Amino acid sequence: MALLAVDLGLRTGLACYGREGRLLWYRSSNFGRPGRLRRAIPGIVAAIPNLSHLVMEGGGPLAEIWRREAERQRLEILQFSAEQWRRDLLLPRQQRCGVDAKRHADELARQVIAWSGLKRPTSLRHDAAEAILVGLYAVRRLAWIPDATALPDALRG
Repeated sequence: MALLAVDLGLRTGLACYGREGRLLWYRSSNFGRPGRLRRAIPGIVAAIPNLSHLVMEGGGPLAEIWRREAERQRLEILQFSAEQWRRDLLLPRQQRCGVDAKRHADELARQVIAWSGLKRPTSLRHDAAEAILVGLYAVRRLAWIPDATALPDALRG
């Protein structure tokens, strides 16, 4: 099984997790227009073997585009707000303002990348970082990481 986490937007963050709860890959894509995003989604979904879950951060019309494809593919759909995963993964002092929350999210996403054994990014867009973290939030909720002690201290939250 695999899980695709999406930070919704025309500039979309994507993060794919495997059944062991580790990040397999992540990226940011700028689709520019809703029509281009709509045409790209089936290919994104089809390219992930054994995809079972779609996790979205956010809502609105772009979420409906993703939802329709997920329903067509019979994927389990989870949808969260940034406030939900931040409350679980970041300390209150790390969330005082949007700039602080994004900086700490970037730091935490880099730790997830390292913990997963992936190559360190030279740059990490905030939409990809947020997709990584909403995906981490989801795999923890799904108990794909059965033993929280397997996580680095900063990720145990």
